[in-house]
Amino acid sequence: MAESIEDIILDHDKRGMLALRPYLPPDYCSQAAQFIIDNPGDVIIVTGFYVVMAGKPETDGPPGAIAIGEALKSLGRPVTYVSDEYTTPVLRNYAGGSEVIDFPIDGVDASKVHATAILERVKPSLLISIERCGRTREDAYLNMRYVDISAHTARLDYLFDSAIPSVGIGDGGNEIGMGNLAEVIPLVDSLPDYPAVNQVDRLVIASVSNWGGYGLVAALSRITGKNLLPSVESETAMLHGMVASGAVDGTTGDAVPTVDNFSAEENGALLARLHSVVQGG
Repeated sequence: MAESIEDIILDHDKRGMLALRPYLPPDYCSQAAQFIIDNPGDVIIVTGFYVVMAGKPETDGPPGAIAIGEALKSLGRPVTYVSDEYTTPVLRNYAGGSEVIDFPIDGVDASKVHATAILERVKPSLLISIERCGRTREDAYLNMRYVDISAHTARLDYLFDSAIPSVGIGDGGNEIGMGNLAEVIPLVDSLPDYPAVNQVDRLVIASVSNWGGYGLVAALSRITGKNLLPSVESETAMLHGMVASGAVDGTTGDAVPTVDNFSAEENGALLARLHSVVQGG
């Protein structure tokens, strides 16, 4: 039997995301893609995760965000990216003319005002988050080592407190959308005891969040009959370019073209497998 999109994006699982798979539909990528199609109109995509040891944003998230954004734009959907001061410079180089909004790192009340203003201006019909830290029940933004990064994390998850249809992509348990499985995540030894609480309408899990983004694009490709995936070459070049503009590996803090310690070659090989599924399907 041919491997599924979900099989591919959960391959090389280092963190224990496979333990969460039974709690989601078997075809969760395809369901999320169909949900995107079923909610036409403008889309806001949020990403960006602060890496403490480097004081920089990580390489996981922005490439996947751009891949999703480019796919949606090719389907005629207007796209706006939202991040904070750390990640907006990395996104702007690749946004392809789409607006990139810098959401201020601010207090609770001010952040709610910022979120409302963005939603009123953009009027999105859909929100997508990929590899973006969400607040815990204790209202802290924690990385996988339980370091509090609240002072370096804009409260983008306030956008998701609205009634706007939403999709979340994560690989660790502390991202926007993982609130869907907040009761289950602490039961897995390798996952956070204090997961993010923000919920989404459709959750996509992956071994690496970028891979979840590619999986979502692969599923959109199968539904629309067009291969919307980026090429391996362009994705590898973008990874190098994002490192040059300030991104670092989230697990090592090193300014090298790796994602969660997976090499550009490993990343490309996984993307190539998704191309095969799309072309075969």
